[in-house]
Amino acid sequence: MVLALLAALVLSGIVEALRRYHIPRGFSALVLLLLIGAAVGGVLHAVWTPARQWVESAPHVLRVIERKTRPAQSVVRRIDAIARRASALTGAGADDPSPLPAASAAPASPVSAMDLVESTSGVMAALLMGGALTLLLLAAGPPTLARMTAPVAAEGRTLHVLHVIDAIRIEVGRYYGTLAVINLLFGTATALLMWALGMPNPMLWGALAAVLNFIPYLGCAATFAILTLVAFVTFPGISQTLLVGASFLLLAAIEGHVVEPVFVGRRLDLNPIVVLVALWTGAWMWGVAGMVVAMPCLVAIKVAAARSRNGGAVVRFLSPPRGRPRQGLSSGFTRRRW
Repeated sequence: MVLALLAALVLSGIVEALRRYHIPRGFSALVLLLLIGAAVGGVLHAVWTPARQWVESAPHVLRVIERKTRPAQSVVRRIDAIARRASALTGAGADDPSPLPAASAAPASPVSAMDLVESTSGVMAALLMGGALTLLLLAAGPPTLARMTAPVAAEGRTLHVLHVIDAIRIEVGRYYGTLAVINLLFGTATALLMWALGMPNPMLWGALAAVLNFIPYLGCAATFAILTLVAFVTFPGISQTLLVGASFLLLAAIEGHVVEPVFVGRRLDLNPIVVLVALWTGAWMWGVAGMVVAMPCLVAIKVAAARSRNGGAVVRFLSPPRGRPRQGLSSGFTRRRW
């Protein structure tokens, strides 16, 4: 339901723009969702085979990692042996109990075909219900929001609440629509870069980078770790692995510090500390879905606070530091008092 609401916020701008050309909301929403579904299905079809191959080759990948890190493991073992000798000489390890034998791991129960069918059917049912709810929300449009907020809003505040909701809809839709285009280009650039560097399955890594880049900070770090690990397993020399990692970091720096500020702007900039705390809280409460929803919630809170009469403190709390404040801030603080 939450992801359907987020998708409706992102796509509502396109549906309302087509509405001005006398295209019904329901028809434009249905066509838009079908196009998005076809695009997502095409990408999944393209990356499904290489992704399955990497999952199936996980034992071989672990053996390669163990073989390549064997020299480092020997160094670590030597350091550990020296530490143990030093502890024995000082008498610190005299009272240490002997290590207990490791318990044998219980054999993993095989996954039956019925379990796979049940999990897949649950995911498909959730996707269908989310798509249906998104279609209904887009087809209903802003008039339904007005009718839904009228009974719960205080008298004389209905119009203000509707303006706030409409502002959240426009800003969140514009923000995530622009971010989706940027991440699509970022994934394409990552795929081309990995192809130029000789990485296997470059389209898979481009799709992974585009999807994970929706999660601030953590998504880019996860993509960097995965690409570095794949390069470490694929290439014989460490120099090629470093080249892959450094190239991706350079591309991510250009996207995060040049492209995104230019096209997204700084109106909805958020404090990095607040973003990280929100991501951690969302992951703790709701897993991956909580991390996805954390950013839209912060953006919506900032937009609503900016439209509120007493929301200046919330806006300043959510905004990143700007250095020395300018004179004439709405909070009434002057440069001398700052």
